[in-house]
Amino acid sequence: MDAMTTTLPDFEDVRAARARIAGEAVVTPLLNSPYLDELTGGRILLKAENLQRTGSFKFRGAFNRLSQIPEAERGPGVVACSSGNHAQGVAEAARILGMPATIVMPEDAPEAKLGRTRRSGARVVTYKRGVEDREAIALALCAETGATMVHPYNDPGVIAGQGTAGLEAVEQAAALGLSPDAMLTCAGGGGLTAGIALALEAMAPDCELLPVEPAGFDDYGRSLVAGARMTNATEGGSVCDAILTPTPGERSFAIVSRRATRGLVVSDDEALAAVAFAFRELKLVVEPGGAVCLAAVLTGKLPVKGRTVALTLSGGNIDPEILARALALD
Repeated sequence: MDAMTTTLPDFEDVRAARARIAGEAVVTPLLNSPYLDELTGGRILLKAENLQRTGSFKFRGAFNRLSQIPEAERGPGVVACSSGNHAQGVAEAARILGMPATIVMPEDAPEAKLGRTRRSGARVVTYKRGVEDREAIALALCAETGATMVHPYNDPGVIAGQGTAGLEAVEQAAALGLSPDAMLTCAGGGGLTAGIALALEAMAPDCELLPVEPAGFDDYGRSLVAGARMTNATEGGSVCDAILTPTPGERSFAIVSRRATRGLVVSDDEALAAVAFAFRELKLVVEPGGAVCLAAVLTGKLPVKGRTVALTLSGGNIDPEILARALALD
């Protein structure tokens, strides 16, 4: 095992992260829709991270990681690369903690995500997705300024922070007298999936873990089958911008592969249909990348009849044009 995977977070790190982010992050609700249960034949529990601060689960990991930077090292600030949700989480966490932040974002990122990142006071540096290397740009900025790099899904502090969503979900299900048979996670680089895996290992060891991805960007699912990290052919081309990454993170894959053996895949149209369902039936605004787990349930990619299934609605930062496109599908 290499040095990268020997520095993995564990469940105690997730518990410590919960204490660290308390008072800043939202304890998001675990929702249930009788209509969705009727449609699917299962008991579906929705972890509504679209209601999290900055509109996605990413604030959890960002605030946990930035809080761990010693005060003497905070002056140069932080640098992150992100399609938008990690960007907003890091920018807001930096604002709260009084640190400067520079975020490397794709030039085709949704305007809502670009605007809100700037609104939190961060400097935005754009790059061409699929042409330029965002991590190389971010690392060069760190070398230039002395800032701390905050990776979106391969940082132990970020992974532990994301795991608080899983910790909450298991506790909230237990309060309802339920224990999930399966947990679906919206998967890009795998920070959320890995964090939730840590929570499930300790709190619900019999719960199946299934990452869900867009068609053509199922690097996680293919990696789990192959037993090694696989790469996507391209970095762009799906409406699910929030979960488009080249390959699973080293640390996240090392954790997830202990529990998961396969993933699920949905099409862009199925993700958009789930966005429309969430809007019309659940009264929730969810972005396509944050709706892929709901799409997997609605389309029967995972049989749920007679089962209790928890899933993440991982973000709600959607441009009005994409929401309109989703609502026009019917």
